[in-house]
Amino acid sequence: MADGARFERRHGHRYILVVHTARRMVFQGATESWCRPMVLASSGRVVARALVVVLAVLATSCGVDDDGPTTIAVGTDNSEESNLLAQIYSGALARAGARTEVRGGFRPEQLRRGLDAGDIQVTAAHSGALLAELDSGAPQRKPDKVMKALSAALPEGLVVSDPADGTDMRPRLLVTAAEPVRTAAELIARCPESTVGIAAQPGLLALPKGLAKLEGCEPAATVALSDPAALRTALRDGTIQVGLLAGPPIDPATTEGLVSLTDKEYLLRAEQIVPVFRKGALDQRRVKKLNYVAGELNTADLCEMIRRMRTERATAAELAVDWLDKHGL
Repeated sequence: MADGARFERRHGHRYILVVHTARRMVFQGATESWCRPMVLASSGRVVARALVVVLAVLATSCGVDDDGPTTIAVGTDNSEESNLLAQIYSGALARAGARTEVRGGFRPEQLRRGLDAGDIQVTAAHSGALLAELDSGAPQRKPDKVMKALSAALPEGLVVSDPADGTDMRPRLLVTAAEPVRTAAELIARCPESTVGIAAQPGLLALPKGLAKLEGCEPAATVALSDPAALRTALRDGTIQVGLLAGPPIDPATTEGLVSLTDKEYLLRAEQIVPVFRKGALDQRRVKKLNYVAGELNTADLCEMIRRMRTERATAAELAVDWLDKHGL
């Protein structure tokens, strides 16, 4: 038999080098997913030339990862914020070479269970709310400390990437201009004589019960109100002295004429948008892509996109594409 060699693909992802010599046929295997050549039990110049072929083919095949889910599913609940973030994450990962889909129909409390079960691989969360879900006694309140505690509290198999530092999804403390306080810290002393009204902010990720409160504030009474407009009315007519809106206002008209108190001490726990995903679901390049998204995302952009979903009937998918394009992602 004449000397020669050829490189064949057999048995799925295994490459076989077939070397013919005058005396015998020799096989060398290389697994594509691991890219580790087996030792070729032969010698001579024919085999050396054949190895050049092996290395050339492996150089083009290495880096192709056939492991993991074929499609990365990004989970969303029914809120506009969750749907919008899912579309942004899905679009960003697709631009990093992943096959993605947005998978909805989850209730807020089901999203983490969906991650645990592998029904979804990625979802968005608020850092403080997720920490409270995982560790109800966690005392951390400032952004960096909340993220450190959150990373430690996550169950085995789940990880987070960078939070969006430009997002502040904490509840807003509102008073009328006639009130003499302008910071959350100044409000503490007035809490015992104040009635606090609490209203949800529709469209945002739900704030868990127990987080809609100011650390150190023991009000004379609390009143549940139906929506931001009802909260504004109650403040203006004096029914309540302090309003707590469970997130940044989506419609500026609902807080018109009111003062939003600053909270540099984080008496309200930090709430930043953060991607949560299954360990091993994303390679380094795709995690880096989500970190780029985190570096560009901010509260104003998010609220504006949600307003456009309501007023212009724009879809979350359309807005996500526009936002990713605008930020070069």
